[in-house]
Amino acid sequence: MQNPATVDLDPQETQEWLEAMGSLIRQEGLDRARFMLDQLTRKAIDAGCRLDMHRTTAYTNTISVQEEPAMRGDAELEQRIRALIRWNAMAMVVRAQKVDSTLGGHIGTFASSATLYDVGFNHFWRGPEHPCGGDLIYIQGHASPGVYSRLFLQGDLTEDQLVHFRREVDKKGLSSYPHPWLMPNLWQFPTVSMGLGPMQAVYQARFMRYLENRGLIPKTDRKIWCFCGDGEMDEPESLAGLSLAGREKLDNLIFVINCNLQRLDGPVRGNSKIIQELEGSFRGSNWNVIKLLWGSGWDPLFAADKQGIMQQRMEEAVDGDYQNYKAKGGAYTREHFFGKYPELKEMVAHMSDEDIWRLNRGGHDPKKVFAAYQAASNHQGQPTVILAKTVKGYGLGTAGEALNIAHNTKKLGHDELFAFRDRFHIPVTDEMVENVSFYRPAENSPEVQYLKKMRKEMGGSLPQRRAKASHAPLVLPELNAFDAQLQSTGEREISTTMAFVRILTTLVKDKNIGKHVVPIVPDEARTFGMEGLFRQIGIYSSEGQKYKPVDADQVMYYKEAIDGQILEEGINEAGSFCSWIAAATSYSTHNQTMIPFYIYYSMFGFQRIGDFAWAAGDSRAKGFLLGGTAGRTTLNGEGLQHQDGHSHLLAGTIPNCVTYDPTYAYELAVIMHHGLDRMYNKNEDLYFYITLMNENYTHPAMPEGAEKGIIQGMYLLQKAPKPLKHHVDLMGSGTILREVIAAQDLLREYDISADIWSVTSFNELRKDALSVARWNLLHPTQKPKQSYVEQCLEKSKGPIIAATDYMKLYAEQLAPFIKQRFLCLGTDGYGRSDTRERLRSHFEVDRYYIAYTAIKALVDEGALKADVAEKALKQWQIDPEKRDPVLV
Repeated sequence: MQNPATVDLDPQETQEWLEAMGSLIRQEGLDRARFMLDQLTRKAIDAGCRLDMHRTTAYTNTISVQEEPAMRGDAELEQRIRALIRWNAMAMVVRAQKVDSTLGGHIGTFASSATLYDVGFNHFWRGPEHPCGGDLIYIQGHASPGVYSRLFLQGDLTEDQLVHFRREVDKKGLSSYPHPWLMPNLWQFPTVSMGLGPMQAVYQARFMRYLENRGLIPKTDRKIWCFCGDGEMDEPESLAGLSLAGREKLDNLIFVINCNLQRLDGPVRGNSKIIQELEGSFRGSNWNVIKLLWGSGWDPLFAADKQGIMQQRMEEAVDGDYQNYKAKGGAYTREHFFGKYPELKEMVAHMSDEDIWRLNRGGHDPKKVFAAYQAASNHQGQPTVILAKTVKGYGLGTAGEALNIAHNTKKLGHDELFAFRDRFHIPVTDEMVENVSFYRPAENSPEVQYLKKMRKEMGGSLPQRRAKASHAPLVLPELNAFDAQLQSTGEREISTTMAFVRILTTLVKDKNIGKHVVPIVPDEARTFGMEGLFRQIGIYSSEGQKYKPVDADQVMYYKEAIDGQILEEGINEAGSFCSWIAAATSYSTHNQTMIPFYIYYSMFGFQRIGDFAWAAGDSRAKGFLLGGTAGRTTLNGEGLQHQDGHSHLLAGTIPNCVTYDPTYAYELAVIMHHGLDRMYNKNEDLYFYITLMNENYTHPAMPEGAEKGIIQGMYLLQKAPKPLKHHVDLMGSGTILREVIAAQDLLREYDISADIWSVTSFNELRKDALSVARWNLLHPTQKPKQSYVEQCLEKSKGPIIAATDYMKLYAEQLAPFIKQRFLCLGTDGYGRSDTRERLRSHFEVDRYYIAYTAIKALVDEGALKADVAEKALKQWQIDPEKRDPVLV
């Protein structure tokens, strides 16, 4: 039985309604028509009519010919410039391949998006000298050769730099992709790890609103433009932030998706249409969608398509077909696209095969691109996405145009180079083609002067990165501002997480830097004891608080505010981290230094968003990451997927991430003060990762003279009360340090004295040791230096035992730099739920295993007999046959 809603019971009435709508459009325009349709829809819904609204629109341009604005600038000159940019971008990659075929490079992506970038640079993207402060552009990573080529024509890069593309060791060359770490004055954002750019752009746009609503920067029409590929949208991060952008009406955000219909290896959606799919996703998230599909050459055909047959044919063809139409030429397209229906075949009868093949896609038509960009820039109340249809490898001919190999095209043959030259009318000689020579017109040429003029009018060259904020350095508090944490807690037991919250509260209240502090939490504020900040500084909400919270009668009620300071991002570690990156790079992007503190379950940190953490290092981010409830045995009741035994190892892979694992409140205070000094006083481009625990215990006052050692990575916490017959050194960090201290008493029964070292950072100790080892290696005639860990342990005579709540490798990384017998205990293996005491016994890091390991080390050195170790095993009920926790 047919659905009555799909059967036309009165065709005449239907035609009358359609004619009325056509008349309305002709007489009063599209905006009025949209309004009227909206009103009719609302009326039908109110009357109880269930509407199955379409998620997608027709497979055509959103902006009609009638709506297109006049394009600014000199179109003919811009076309010549675009051809030169194409040539030099291609030459850069091809020449790199001639130097060394392993250098790589990509041509296809920029070839497909050259017009999209060109129109933006010439007419829409404002530089840092513009009154708005300059737009922020997330450039698609594989398009970097095209950006370098433009900068070369402008005179901002030299030919020698282009020659050294992807050869950076001598500091002459250009980085393969956008890397702020490698080119700190040029690239604004690292984007080539696909999916990271789109999500960061969303949270960057939201953070801009956060700064505006808090009164920290002026409100302007500054935009964030994010370029990405249609294949890239398969990354879960690419779509993860869409609902936030739509919900918060981020009209300062514009996505441009280069829909060349190809992934790295082949079609994105060969059997369907990626553009229609993306339109549905974005429209469903309340985005303004602009489809930019067809170039101006199609306009007369659309005008002649009175029956809608061509539109029908476009709906029928799938992306795999469209790839064939460009790859196989005009005759193929005539037969397989237009030839399906006689009416269509007749429509193009007057056109040659060459004419049909040159029917361009919208992303290659500057007039259509200009119209889309202007509409996106003017749109209010929603973020905008432009779905621009292009051809991958556009202009590369048989080397890769619209072919599955387009992404990996890195070199062109003799004939292909000449064809490329001729197709784009590039003014280079045959000899220059043979040598793949770069070409830059004279400085006073119309092309160079036009480029410079346009960028001057737009506020300066782009991309361009601000290396440091121009305002005066922040006035940081002295260490004594945290005096409460430097003193003993007496009999009161607290966790280092509680100590952190108190330090954070002190910073928030500081008259000099308080407003610059950005607390970020992924829906765990109450878990971390941060709910006291809700009422004090509020949770940021772009709409304020429209309801009365259920806990309004309590002291620590849930308070949302448009000028709220806390960013609580929901159950969303990736989004929280993107907010952190936006805040941590605000000194560069907004000329406003912010101090972000992002606290999260350590287990859900680097392993979940490790790629973002690496991007943060590349971005030269500054701020604090707090891995809460850290350690394998500290968050004892939550089990395997909550227990962290490896975050310090993962964090240690990022060169400019400084890591610490403090045990006591005073250590935490010293480390955080040190971090503030390095990042915001000394202006070092690094960030701090600090682990915190939820285990409560008493905290002593800071020992005199301990500050230097806390910062460098270790210090002598307790010297043995008196010398005994045998001696060992015990090292520990985090909560396991307390087990190390308890082991000291156990060893005393065996006539063994022990010095206790608090190791705040095995990672920092290793960095120092590696640096010293390198110096010694390269200075053979000079007196060798000692690393800090060697200096600390120089006089130690017996074995050294290290124990942590992390994998053994965390401490073992110091083994090459310690001359004594060095044994490490750690929590290798899967976590599980139980009491802390039983977990530490299971992982063999408790006081008894620490003491026993020290005894066994003395046995191995011949200082004790084996039966002493046997006695200790029995006394402390250590089962030698217990299953190894590393085994699964």
